[in-house]
Amino acid sequence: MKPDIMKKCLALALALTLLLSASAFAEEAKAYPLKRVVVLSRHNIRSPLSGSGSLLGDITPHDWFEWTSNPSELSLRGAMLETLMGQYFRLWLESEGLFPDNYRPEEGAVRFYANAKQRTLATSRYFSAGLFPVAEIPVECHAEYDTMDPTFNPVLTFLTDEYAEDAIAQIAESGGAAGLEGIHAGLLEAIELLMDVTDMDESEAYRSGQFGNLLEDPTAITLEVGREPGMTGPIRNATSVADALTFQYYEMADDRAAAFGHDLTREDWLKIHSIVDTYTEMLFGAPLISANVAHPLLQEIRSELTADNRKFSFLCGHDSNIASVLSALGAETYELPNTLEPRTPIGVKLVFEIHSSGNGEDYAKVRLIYQNTEQLRGLIPLSLENPPESFDINLPGIERNADGYYRLNDVLGCLQNAIDTYDSLLEEYSIENDEMDEAA
Repeated sequence: MKPDIMKKCLALALALTLLLSASAFAEEAKAYPLKRVVVLSRHNIRSPLSGSGSLLGDITPHDWFEWTSNPSELSLRGAMLETLMGQYFRLWLESEGLFPDNYRPEEGAVRFYANAKQRTLATSRYFSAGLFPVAEIPVECHAEYDTMDPTFNPVLTFLTDEYAEDAIAQIAESGGAAGLEGIHAGLLEAIELLMDVTDMDESEAYRSGQFGNLLEDPTAITLEVGREPGMTGPIRNATSVADALTFQYYEMADDRAAAFGHDLTREDWLKIHSIVDTYTEMLFGAPLISANVAHPLLQEIRSELTADNRKFSFLCGHDSNIASVLSALGAETYELPNTLEPRTPIGVKLVFEIHSSGNGEDYAKVRLIYQNTEQLRGLIPLSLENPPESFDINLPGIERNADGYYRLNDVLGCLQNAIDTYDSLLEEYSIENDEMDEAA
């Protein structure tokens, strides 16, 4: 077949595929009209702390990307990406019939609630600008600016010696018989690659031992009531560097410059970011920990899912919130495609959808929606024809129907089980209410 004829055939096949997909999408929307959406979002790309005197500033002889915002705040790219995601949600929700064109929400129909950090508040505002371009949407903030709102703050609200011992043992299980040392050993290849890319050995601060030995030092977990689960040692320090390097890759068009002059493959970038995923999973993925730290947010999500007057809810927090909520729900382990962050990508949305049906019962979908690496780096506009990535979450003990929907009552039951687990742990570890009041 001649090349020009082959191209025409491929173009025709692609057009037919898109047409059939759009038709199937429309038929599904008719069979299961969308009633309500609740989103738990991670903030978008932020600037790390990389100035002089910081870990990042001193641990490599190289100069980092000139970040476009203050340390830990939403970057300019992050703002643009979040607006693009909001615009996609507008197209999607209008196509589903949940919103009319240029919707101006009536009071109570829409809720935006963010943690009191700049990056979460700004993410919410840019997303709302894309979603509601002709409406002014207030963003709720229930804590003093630049502090952690208790709903989004993944802190331990109860703790006993027995609980701490069991929780740390649960964290260490993934390291096999070697425990935490085994987890570190499994990351050595990734840490060595990270050290090579950053030329860490050429840094006077690292050579002096100021940041310890990333290959040999022990890792320890620290649990304190009223504080986030913490970690000391090489995995923690390596995570700070790997996280910043990933953000630098998103911000820079030149692959080699983003890797400080090194040639890295996609597999190399995935390996580097595996350090971050392991760190997050260790601190927020253990069931004993997640049931504790995610409790307020689980209650908030359930409340929004059962708010009859609500059409759309947007809760904006952090990767720790996404990780702990999914762990508390008992979600099946997953690896997201087409991203360097296969667990909790930057800007990811955990989306709960409620759909009605012809039989009078409500159904639900639970999925992660996120921009893939190409979309992040290219600031690529999103549309129904070029959507962000979507990944269905498998919840324990409940099944989807033939059309891929959970019964809403089953999803609410799963949420309630996760919420009730908190009270079960209080009873199991003999925590009294007055003890928790004193800790608060």
